[in-house]
Amino acid sequence: MKNTSGQNSKLRRQIAWQAAQLLYDRQESEYYQAKMKAARRIFQGWVKPADLPSNAEIRDQVQLLTRLYERESREEKLFAMRLAALEMMRRLEAFRPKLIGSVLTGHVRHGSDIDLHVFSHTVEAVTHALDAENFHYDVERKQVRKQGEVQIFVHVHLFHQFPFELTVYSPEKVSYGFKSSITGKAIDRATLPELRMFLSQEYPDCNLEEVVSEMAEGIDRFQVFEALLLPCENVKQPVQWHPEGDVLYHSLQVFDLACKELPYDEEFLTAALLHDVGKSIDPQDHVVAGMEVISEHVTDRTLWLVEHHMLAHKVYDGTIGKRARRRLTDAEDFEELMLLEKCDRLGRLPGAETSTLEEALDYLRELASMCG
Repeated sequence: MKNTSGQNSKLRRQIAWQAAQLLYDRQESEYYQAKMKAARRIFQGWVKPADLPSNAEIRDQVQLLTRLYERESREEKLFAMRLAALEMMRRLEAFRPKLIGSVLTGHVRHGSDIDLHVFSHTVEAVTHALDAENFHYDVERKQVRKQGEVQIFVHVHLFHQFPFELTVYSPEKVSYGFKSSITGKAIDRATLPELRMFLSQEYPDCNLEEVVSEMAEGIDRFQVFEALLLPCENVKQPVQWHPEGDVLYHSLQVFDLACKELPYDEEFLTAALLHDVGKSIDPQDHVVAGMEVISEHVTDRTLWLVEHHMLAHKVYDGTIGKRARRRLTDAEDFEELMLLEKCDRLGRLPGAETSTLEEALDYLRELASMCG
């Protein structure tokens, strides 16, 4: 007689593992959808509910994947995300924020966001507070069916050092005991004072108030990029070299072309967007002017690409000297530099459709979030 119990147990583990992969890779965001997709791949047909793993079993596999793939960097990221949560909760203190989810429990993984519950009679009150802080955000109204009842949840998605998801509830629910869809038990939540105490215990050697104050004073580099790029729309260029028109339009063309070449290389894409930003400051020496204003907000690699993008044109047309060419070709990022040259050279089409500046910056924000 076959050991059906052992076979079912093995199938449950296989489904749990595949579902965890789908969740970890962000192909699915809901446990139920992930387990159903995994089950259909394995069974190739209808699946009995009893054969499906529980959400808790899948969560354990997700955590295993996280430990396998992320290891030491996970603890550093968790600490940074907890500090970011504390700083955001201070900003939103009027809405009695509570931290929930993986940042509180310690189960963060690649792509995790910071989940906060905030309490307000209107979502507009929350977004007004975010507007005052110059945050970029999106409001999502999500319809969810739970226990046969349809509910509308309002989420505010924003990026500030890390991605945040704020779920807006009415003030009457501030003491409500929300339950986990994974365990069925009350979820862990921490108010601002509770989070301060928790972090003081977890990280006794860290001066929390000092670190959070420094974070609050930090500059959003994407806002700096926007402030530097907007004036470029008024900088016209010689028609024989740039028939497409102004510097901003050219920069957006170059950025879009760069996205097709290396869509996940944030440093390369940042260089593509900012390579001519100095033209609104000093058209006579735009490379040096651009480097001066972006140097504190970009990596050394991005700065190197911007610094050498004009020399790359000389490599392409053969007018560079032998020694200078050798120095460039010996550089670690020479290949990417010549890709930037190609995008710069081709990004000069009159009437070409491009991303907007906001879309380009949002893409970089999302990439920064995704890659940590």
